[in-house]
Amino acid sequence: MCLAIPMKIVKIEGDFATVSVAGVKRRANIHLVPNPKIGDYIIVHAGFGIQKLNEKEAKKTLKLFK
Repeated sequence: MCLAIPMKIVKIEGDFATVSVAGVKRRANIHLVPNPKIGDYIIVHAGFGIQKLNEKEAKKTLKLFK
C-alpha cells in the first residue's frame, strides 16, 4: 500500500524540492506542481509532488496520521 503524504517545501532547486514532515526531510520532484514556492504544502507520492494543499488541510491530514 502506498500513501500520499502532505509535506512542506523548505528548499527548491530546479525541478526538485527538499520537503519536510515531522522532522523528516526528503527530496521530491516538483515538476508536476504548478508554481511551487517555499512554505507551500504539497502532497508527495512515490517521490513526486502531485498537488498543492492549503496549510489548514495539510495540518488536518497530518493530525489524522498521528
